[in-house]
Amino acid sequence: MAKVTKKQKEARAKVDANATYTLAEASALIKEVSKVNFDPSVDLAVRLNVDPRKANQMVRGVVTLPHGTGKDVKVLALVTPDKEAEAKEAGADFVGLDEYLEKIKNGWTDVDVIITMPSVMGKLGPLGRVLGPRGLMPNPKTGTVTMDVAKAVSDVKSGKIDFKVDKTGIVHAAIGKASFDAEKIAANARELITTLVKLKPTAAKGVYIKSIYMSSTMSPSVAVDSKRFAEQ
Repeated sequence: MAKVTKKQKEARAKVDANATYTLAEASALIKEVSKVNFDPSVDLAVRLNVDPRKANQMVRGVVTLPHGTGKDVKVLALVTPDKEAEAKEAGADFVGLDEYLEKIKNGWTDVDVIITMPSVMGKLGPLGRVLGPRGLMPNPKTGTVTMDVAKAVSDVKSGKIDFKVDKTGIVHAAIGKASFDAEKIAANARELITTLVKLKPTAAKGVYIKSIYMSSTMSPSVAVDSKRFAEQ
């Protein structure tokens, strides 16, 4: 059994496990209990009343967090030579095509997001076994397969994230850093939740948002009052 440290005990003591908090309260509390020697990510876990096994209840999409993620997102732009300049100007960390396809084939995946063009997707198909499990396969639905490469790169760099409900019905997403002001954490969380509400499948019945928990790396989870969102 893992030993609970003094800091972890102090953090847990500050969180009422039987209470639910507003987004503002939860954000402030997460900052208070995030006592580690680095700047931890703040994560949101939203449990939805959907059955992801059914195509008409799958929830996935993108959202641009108003205050960004706080993370330096490494972007690979797999583009033809005529698009390389605009990808570089927009801030892509790696730009090219065949040389990077070969690197990926050999196991290289040291990036957070891959952006490409429709004409290149055919070359990425055989790399699905490498990219798929890591969530790196570009997808038109998330805006990572597009002719407007510059905008796609810029959006990702400024805080655009994609999300997808997992097989247990939960959407997990990093919404910032513990060093953010509590107001910024709350605003980012609200943007994600509001986006999820808009994506409610018509086949989903009953209360859509069942629970919301906020946490940071190595911190206890804080339950957010989901009722006001569940009724939207």
